[in-house]
Amino acid sequence: MTAKVALITGGTGGIGTEICRALATHLDCKVVASWLRGIDDGAAWQAKQKEAGFDFEIAEGNVGDYEAAKKMVEEAVSKAGPIDILVNCAGITRDKMFKRMEKQQWDDVIKSNLDSVFNVTKQVLDGMVERKYGRIINISSVNGQKGQAGQTNYSAAKAGMHGFTMALAQEVADKGVTVNTISPGYIATSMVMAIKEEIRNSLIKQVPVGRFGTPEEIGWAVAFLANEKSGFITGANIAINGGMHMG
Repeated sequence: MTAKVALITGGTGGIGTEICRALATHLDCKVVASWLRGIDDGAAWQAKQKEAGFDFEIAEGNVGDYEAAKKMVEEAVSKAGPIDILVNCAGITRDKMFKRMEKQQWDDVIKSNLDSVFNVTKQVLDGMVERKYGRIINISSVNGQKGQAGQTNYSAAKAGMHGFTMALAQEVADKGVTVNTISPGYIATSMVMAIKEEIRNSLIKQVPVGRFGTPEEIGWAVAFLANEKSGFITGANIAINGGMHMG
């Protein structure tokens, strides 16, 4: 059986890396990770993954820009083949209370977190429909479900991702393509673990299971939704937040 090709935007980040590894490990996918020049070092990340036993491809581009996203997908397809699984994981934060939030901070987050979902999905969906198989998985956030002070931009974008999921899922449900959302809570990425211990402890107190989630747990959930056997799950939002928010 031919290996499925998976494209993970923001694949070189902490959660993105574990999604790449999970898809390769559990589903034997050919994996392509997108990266952004000036933010990541794609070649260095690729070499590090190879040392760990993972042979991933990389494709560079700003997914918040339509033409750049188009070129990035073209590069991914040229290296690995048509995309069967798309994970929209790229995103940024520009936190500030709304009263002091600048237009640029709003625009940057909407472009990177929400426009990117349109920009990349648009490049791969027709091919999925033609082949009558596809998995689109959008990585949202608990704050897209419950909101968070200081994150009107981020919360709006992440909530919008699931609105996109539900609408598109209805359009392609009878064409072999599923569209789902995962909404992580506090995950122990290197960025989170770099926060002062007392602040981390205060955050953990908000989580009923008493700990942060792990990037591996997000990767496992993505692999589950990407599996061929998960074809009856579409338009869903899987919350992975340790009980912090229950909808």
